Amino acid sequence: MTAGSGEPGEPGDAARFTAIYDACRQRVWAYAAARAGRQAADDVVSETFAVAWRRLDDVPEPPLPWLLGVARNVLRDRYREQVRHAAFTTDFAGEPPPGRQGAADGDIAERVAERLAILRAMAALPDGDREVLILVAWQGLSTRDAAKVVGCSAAALRVRLHRARRRLLRAAGDAPPEPRGTAVPSHVRMVTKEIS
Repeated sequence: MTAGSGEPGEPGDAARFTAIYDACRQRVWAYAAARAGRQAADDVVSETFAVAWRRLDDVPEPPLPWLLGVARNVLRDRYREQVRHAAFTTDFAGEPPPGRQGAADGDIAERVAERLAILRAMAALPDGDREVLILVAWQGLSTRDAAKVVGCSAAALRVRLHRARRRLLRAAGDAPPEPRGTAVPSHVRMVTKEIS
């Protein structure tokens, strides 16, 4: 691929890009939706794959950790832009920035209630903890691949993951069991089992 041309330089470039897109688009979208919501996910996927097309020669095998790293940077840039815009708007409007919308409090079914409890607990976590849990539990990345996305060593990622699990338990209203044998609710046990 010729640098900055936006056109394939070799016959195999378009086929390789298409294969990467087909294999990874859903996972990148799910990561973006988990981090920024469904409305932003399509834009994040578009920007991520635009970068992948421009830098196709830099995309390693397997491409997913690299793509999630790009998506993470796209999300970070979008967040900074939103913060700047909100600060600018607040300065001129004299109004406080809008708060977060809470999840609906309906008891439709036990699974919905458990999902809401997990989502609330996840929302209460710091962004770094949420990201590590999403990468490992929901995206199914290994600690080594998640470490590549975050930009740290696998050992550091395991420490961050352990701390994030403990904070998730606390946020769900169930402090981590200090003595062995303390009961943990099924919805928290399910997420922490996926993560470990």
